[in-house]
Amino acid sequence: MRQLVRNAILAVLRSRAWKATSQRIRGTREFTLTAREFADSAAPDAKALVYFGDTHSKLYQLQQWLPVLEELNRAVPTAVFLRRPSSIQETADCTSLPIVFRQSFDDMMTYVEEHQPKLILYVNNGQSNFQVLSFAPAVHVHINHGESDKLSMVSNQAKAYDAVFTAGPAALRRHQRALVDFDESKLIEVGRPQLDLDYEPELPASDKRTIMYAPTWEGENDNNNYTSVDCFGPAIVAAALATPNTRLVYKPHPRVAGSHDEGMQGGHAMILELIEKANAGGGEHLVLTDGNILAMFEDVDLMITDISSVGLDFLYLKADSPLLLTDRRTNREKLIDESPIASSVPIIDDSTVNGLQTMIETELASGGNAEARAEARALYFGSHGVGESKQAFISTVERLIAEREAQNIDQAYMVSAAEASEDNS
Repeated sequence: MRQLVRNAILAVLRSRAWKATSQRIRGTREFTLTAREFADSAAPDAKALVYFGDTHSKLYQLQQWLPVLEELNRAVPTAVFLRRPSSIQETADCTSLPIVFRQSFDDMMTYVEEHQPKLILYVNNGQSNFQVLSFAPAVHVHINHGESDKLSMVSNQAKAYDAVFTAGPAALRRHQRALVDFDESKLIEVGRPQLDLDYEPELPASDKRTIMYAPTWEGENDNNNYTSVDCFGPAIVAAALATPNTRLVYKPHPRVAGSHDEGMQGGHAMILELIEKANAGGGEHLVLTDGNILAMFEDVDLMITDISSVGLDFLYLKADSPLLLTDRRTNREKLIDESPIASSVPIIDDSTVNGLQTMIETELASGGNAEARAEARALYFGSHGVGESKQAFISTVERLIAEREAQNIDQAYMVSAAEASEDNS
């Protein structure tokens, strides 16, 4: 109850803060927040918009794209389009891109009609996406917020977009298996642009081997629940802490700590307690709820994670390092069928969890099956090497804009010719 009251108070305070007439952010742009709306001059020349219609709790879906979009902005003027007040401040703190805020449907449509963006990018399938999709002149492109084998990675909503950017062959296979009467020509392979950026290392230096445990959250329903926190999490952490000459980095999904599921709460609390006790005895183990996980991979010697984008991102960047995956359902045949990477790495489930410390020590010593991981990397990311996906993304955006502009010119010419013919008849 105390937490509910605290949340209500915070919501009121945030609401009052947004009613301020203006504020300076980073000293670079002045945002006029009267009527919760930015000035029209915020992004007058943006050809591309990245649309995010959700609250700050899902902002991680947008944040991972912001550095790539800043690179895109050098070639194609790009702005961020927000619909919820709670997302404004944090987004502004994360990027130098212009930000457009329109809360109501009418204000949003007025903006796009007046400014005529050529292409709109979507990082999720939020309900309000389908409001802005009604703006026909633009190219609408779904880019998602990761590459994984979760069921949520493929939705029938993909049919609504003009194009869907994917990482590699595994995504094509995923769409073919899940969707009926889907136009596969919508799928455009661009690799994983977020993984091609140069990040400053975020983990403190250590002379010990680093094990990262990065579990996902429980999802919206049981079918989308891939987390190990409530079933294997404490055992994984205990085994990692017992492995000689190692430090553990616990980096859970942003939504794990705030979970309302009792099993998740209990598993997370037990993990924190185990790490606290180990550190009281002289350990150097870390609990990280913030920070860019991609900037931590370079210093990770072994990754333990669930079916999520984390494992595949690690595979892309560090295919030479061992990776362990969890399976909360202990159904190896189904897991491998739905997640081909599972055939390339050791699996933690009910049948193997008791030997987890030995599994960790063996993988650290041998490096695991590097050849199998390389094959899995090619399946998920195609032939894109590190550094090539970002350029594929930018050049594809440029091509789609050029094609749509040519189509609009042709259409305008045909309409004009038809009208002239009617006038002469």
